[in-house]
Amino acid sequence: MKKIIKPGLLAALLAVGGVAFGQPAKPAKPADTKPVPARSVFTQPLNAREGRDPFFPESTRPFETAAAASGHVVEIPTLFIKGFSGTPGHYLIIINNHTFAAGDEGDVTAGASRIHIRCIEIKPNTVLVEANGQQRELKFSTQ
Repeated sequence: MKKIIKPGLLAALLAVGGVAFGQPAKPAKPADTKPVPARSVFTQPLNAREGRDPFFPESTRPFETAAAASGHVVEIPTLFIKGFSGTPGHYLIIINNHTFAAGDEGDVTAGASRIHIRCIEIKPNTVLVEANGQQRELKFSTQ
């Protein structure tokens, strides 16, 4: 029985055998330098012409945060005192359906937007609040 060696197999055997029998191996390729990936840069739009939120296209929230970050002073919207209670040492006040004591902070709905306010001081007929870096005194009657 004759053994037939195919030419492709013969070349493979010679290549493997040549390395095993002292022939120098082929030099290794130098390591390829990896390409630097592109870096994404996102900018916050300042108005609706520059861009909008794709999930909430009618939202003005991105522009409000950009205006606040730019140092633009936003006018304090209309705040209403809805109620007053407590003892002389510990008064409570309800501003736009949110209850505050002196020193409390919270978000209230004012018109179509939300605003973060801090109640600084509550007196029997006035309340001193701070919003957007501005202080405002709200008057009410206890009658």
